[in-house]
Amino acid sequence: MSNKRKSLAALAAGVAAAVTTGLVLVAPAGAAASPTAVFSQDSSWGSGYQGKYTITAGSSALSGWKLEFDLPAGTKPGSYWDATLASSGNHHTFTNREYNGTLAAGAKASFGFLASGTGLPANCKLNGQPCGGGPTTTSPNPTTTTTWSTSSSTSTTTTTSTTSSSTTTTTSTSTTTPPPGSIKSAPYVDITMPTPSLESMARATGQKVYTLAFALADSSGCNPSWGGTIPLNDSRIINDVKALKALGGDVIVATGGAAGPYLEYSCSTADALLAAYKKVLDAVGSNHLDVDVEASIPHDMVNTALKKLQTERGTSISYTMRIQGDDYGMDPYSVSILQNAAAKGLTVLVNPMTMEFGTSRPDWGDAVIAAAESTLKQMKTIWPAKSDAELKRLLGVTPMIGRNFNGKIFTQAHANKLVAWANTNKIGLLGFWSVGRDNGTCPGGGISPTCSSISQSLYEFTNIFKGFTQ
Repeated sequence: MSNKRKSLAALAAGVAAAVTTGLVLVAPAGAAASPTAVFSQDSSWGSGYQGKYTITAGSSALSGWKLEFDLPAGTKPGSYWDATLASSGNHHTFTNREYNGTLAAGAKASFGFLASGTGLPANCKLNGQPCGGGPTTTSPNPTTTTTWSTSSSTSTTTTTSTTSSSTTTTTSTSTTTPPPGSIKSAPYVDITMPTPSLESMARATGQKVYTLAFALADSSGCNPSWGGTIPLNDSRIINDVKALKALGGDVIVATGGAAGPYLEYSCSTADALLAAYKKVLDAVGSNHLDVDVEASIPHDMVNTALKKLQTERGTSISYTMRIQGDDYGMDPYSVSILQNAAAKGLTVLVNPMTMEFGTSRPDWGDAVIAAAESTLKQMKTIWPAKSDAELKRLLGVTPMIGRNFNGKIFTQAHANKLVAWANTNKIGLLGFWSVGRDNGTCPGGGISPTCSSISQSLYEFTNIFKGFTQ
């Protein structure tokens, strides 16, 4: 929110609850143990893969970590999360973020990235010393052929043996379920944080629709809660939503995000996930769901649940996806999720996270728009029967305001440029991460969940994005 955000969602969630920091305490190693880092290839496709490094402190605590490695020519990192990245030629250095740098003895932290190309990391060093540990890869999925027939579509999907790669042939696609409709601008708010309140923001700005981040599974498993720790019926949150609705407002519920236990992989069946989705939507009286994908999910099961939800309730559904590069668009795994959704006749708004991606453009605002346009081209291959206008109405764009983790800065001028582009092209939705950061209390500072780190007036970005009306 790699966007995985990449994601300040993890930082904000880490401020709210330690359970979402991604750290797992384990028994300390032997007295002479040194810190280690182990690489794993979580998924792969013909032109790239998703990689992950797990860092384990040794017998002494770590006050910070820096991991560096080389990639062969032709392979380079794209989106990344839970670290910052600096690259020099084929040498890449990942450094901890504010929320996962301090590790007790024996504790773990991890970060991930998408690679364009098939070369694997070499010459790994952790804080200047050899990393230790070897690479592991997941086994590819077996070849499967599944045919769905519904009242709105009949589609055939063939999934190859390459993990997270699929080819979809749609014989017909039609649906009467509309996209989000009257909702135009819906900035994200970390609902686990007590301030600012939805009501106060609505009264101050006139912006009356917000995306609540994030509904996650609690410690019992397939049971939704706010941030994985706050009960759905929390009086502060419920009363705030009611106050917003009394002003004529509405909310979109977002699941997933950069950290914490996803409902999508904590629920073991489509029916269980469907029940969890209904429970969280009913808690705030919403019929709008956003699934923020910054980790691997059992997407066939997830899309089955989403299709049932949309069929039963007419729910507006969006997928918030990682961007690999401005000229490339979404990463291949995100595309495969959408191909599966199309095969099931599921109508979704595609919301690229235009943050933390690779670009050669000097202007970050131009790069954000280019990433959105590249996403549109990918959508055309997924839904070839739809017109350009229809596809634009199924497109959202969500940048991160102010300072991004990749060093880029999304300014007020960039926001105005994006809003003008969105109005001209009549896209479906604009959002940003996040309203809690939409203030200028820390200009020039480090990245924070509570300010944008640039000079700005209070709610300046909210008021700019409110100008998206077409």
